[in-house]
Amino acid sequence: MGVLGCSTSAPPLVHFAPKTARIPLKRPESKEEYSESLRKLVQDNCPSLFTPFEPKWWLNNGHIQTTYSVFADISQVDSVWYRRQNLKLVDGGTLGLDFAPIDDAALSDDTPIVVILHGLTGGSYEPYIKSILTHVIKPIDKGGLGYRAVIPHSRGCGSQLFSDSCHRSNDVWSSGGGVPITSTKFYSAGGTDDFRQALIYISNRYPRAKLLGLGFSLGSNIMTRYIAQEGEKCRLSSACVLANPWDLAANSDILSGTFIGRNVYNNALGTNLMNVAKQHYKALMADPSLPIAKALEPLMSVSQMTLTNFDKVFLSQVGGPPPKFPYATVNEYYDAMSSHECIGEIRIPYLAINSADDPVVQYVPMDGAGNGYAVMVLTSGGGHLGWFNDGTGKDRWTTKPVLEWLALMGREVLAKSGSERGHKVVLGTDGFLRNEGGDEWLGCKECEGGGLINGNAGVEGLRKGL
Repeated sequence: MGVLGCSTSAPPLVHFAPKTARIPLKRPESKEEYSESLRKLVQDNCPSLFTPFEPKWWLNNGHIQTTYSVFADISQVDSVWYRRQNLKLVDGGTLGLDFAPIDDAALSDDTPIVVILHGLTGGSYEPYIKSILTHVIKPIDKGGLGYRAVIPHSRGCGSQLFSDSCHRSNDVWSSGGGVPITSTKFYSAGGTDDFRQALIYISNRYPRAKLLGLGFSLGSNIMTRYIAQEGEKCRLSSACVLANPWDLAANSDILSGTFIGRNVYNNALGTNLMNVAKQHYKALMADPSLPIAKALEPLMSVSQMTLTNFDKVFLSQVGGPPPKFPYATVNEYYDAMSSHECIGEIRIPYLAINSADDPVVQYVPMDGAGNGYAVMVLTSGGGHLGWFNDGTGKDRWTTKPVLEWLALMGREVLAKSGSERGHKVVLGTDGFLRNEGGDEWLGCKECEGGGLINGNAGVEGLRKGL
């Protein structure tokens, strides 16, 4: 479905399947179990989802919303600190998981956890994350949800990383600007294995907690793919995704087809990725004989860096292991990494919110593949990860409906914990946590490093809001 521009005074388009899934619930007073249709649950419990997006007059354009998200100095809005836990992976890589609140001693071990995936080159410092997360972790008596939250970072992303034992003693590996790259592996547009390993750890650490997914932009794409791949074994009991790029090939073609798309957005996205690669150049070049090192050299010589060029020269070739990689063309890579054809396989309550005037994402599969678990929402405005109601940076349209959804899924819906939903987690003789019967090359264990992370600081050389 192609997306047409809309007036910002129009109410959102909310699409349900003709027959929505029945969602299990429990009456708090009698503990009696019953079920209700997802449509009725959303209509009764998420009223903000049906309200118009009506920003200040000077923010009523998708380009303005998007550029404001990137260039406005709103890093100190919604102040938050995190406690980072680094994980060593079987392949030698490192994941950084930022947990909040940093003092959670008063929270029970079955408190719901919102698991958040950031955008293309982002991290826990992103204002679009904090605008929701601060309300998620705020105590109930102060008007918040009183949940925990955790942000698993893509390799090399995130801020304020400390020295730790995941670095090799000969200093071959470099932390660059974020989570250290400690193996010759980067991340891709649709790879789900790192997220899968993060969920193994989270569900093992909090075995009684429900895990609620929340994704932004490229993180939405990865989360959607994971949910579809896992089916009934998905460790998340629900998910909400914002600004999912869905069909990467279609949206890339649309983006490259306009002057501002080619020269502003495509360039900004590609430059951010290039800067992440430069920050970790030493680590990625540790073994010059490997394909990733051989692909890095021509990448550094690209004269006009765009997202498409980065993906064509680098990620489509070395964004994952053989036999899937390398891909013959960038569009073959995009087709393999997209999530628009995955919606039909989703088996948990799933809310997707996009904006009709998003200059980066202009194709949205609003039919939801007829899946009764999917609720597809298209606002008339909001740009890409904007949805600012005013210029303070604190008031975004998306905050209320997302919080209503998380309250519904965390408190009202009867769902199993992450450890009960997924494969059994086992501890190997090598000290790695793995899915029982799962792939031997997937596993994680704690390693030193991390500590307190300033959620109000970014990474030098990277634009926020993407």
